[in-house]
Amino acid sequence: MGSYSGIKVFIHWTFWIIIGWIFMMHFQMGHGWAEGLAGALFILALFGCVVLHEFGHALMAKKYGIPTRDITLYPIGGVASLNRMPEKPSQELAVALAGPAVNVVIAGILYIFLLSNDQLLPISEIDHVAGENFWFNLMTANVILAVFNLIPAFPMDGGRVLRAVLAFNLDKLRATTIAVQVGQLLAIVFVFLGFFTNFWLVFIGLFIFLGAGAEAVHESAKSALVGYTASDVLVQQYTRLSPLETFEKAVQMLRNTQEQGFVVVENDQAKGVLTRKELIKGLSEYGNTSPVYKVMRKDPIIIALDMPLQEVYQNLAGNNLSLALVVEDGQLLGIVDIKGINELIAVKKGLKLPKFS
Repeated sequence: MGSYSGIKVFIHWTFWIIIGWIFMMHFQMGHGWAEGLAGALFILALFGCVVLHEFGHALMAKKYGIPTRDITLYPIGGVASLNRMPEKPSQELAVALAGPAVNVVIAGILYIFLLSNDQLLPISEIDHVAGENFWFNLMTANVILAVFNLIPAFPMDGGRVLRAVLAFNLDKLRATTIAVQVGQLLAIVFVFLGFFTNFWLVFIGLFIFLGAGAEAVHESAKSALVGYTASDVLVQQYTRLSPLETFEKAVQMLRNTQEQGFVVVENDQAKGVLTRKELIKGLSEYGNTSPVYKVMRKDPIIIALDMPLQEVYQNLAGNNLSLALVVEDGQLLGIVDIKGINELIAVKKGLKLPKFS
């Protein structure tokens, strides 16, 4: 759709399902095209407020030095892809509350507008489907968004507020475990209620349940890395590619190694990285004989040898990368990849490692 403050906004293709659903509801109610368009316009305005809600999270996170990759709209709401959440409970609390606060501000502005124009209506007049009383409905919808998002169902905003509050007195992993358990319990309630009320609650419940589980795994992995640095998983034997190497050659190397990606080097200087994702993209767009520099990532994560491994892990996950370059005094010492970190986590947790050929 566009971008603001370096944060791009995308619409997932499934978003248009809800627009079609609104049209179907109008026709089932015997309405015409005008009512259907009015209903669709209201949904678009509501999701405009959702975008502002997500920017509330993103801009507050930016205040603490945490970038946001993008904001994506789905039928069940928006998702701001922050590289990570703040470690300090007070900062996480501020980031979590920033989104609902935006909805409260929007509702407050609309309330003043409606009050000054003598257009305030009783709550019984709310009708989001019919498309009437547009501004009044939009005001109440923002109030509902703020309240709903503050339900303590982790990883929703309310769940993150709960974790942040718990983390003032508990360690992060314990606080996350409690918030996840509460979130998954409420997710089951949402799914159950969704079968009897609004079916969208089923999708929201599933999203919460899976999201909470993924967050628990991520936090558990982070806790296993406490006390380790990049030097503990440094890989000094790795494949280097020239920028002019062909995709065909890169594919052959990929088949013969277990590496997560390759470092592209020219004159002993790292120019970028080529992961499996970029390699597949290059093959489909340019063919076997094209050089790898066309799709290599020119913005690799560069870390120091003594960087805490927790931070490395979060940077890789937040940037959707599988390896980082370890550089000291301008010299490339080696790489740290996600496979090596996962193996360390498995060892730390006493799990049996898979065998690699």
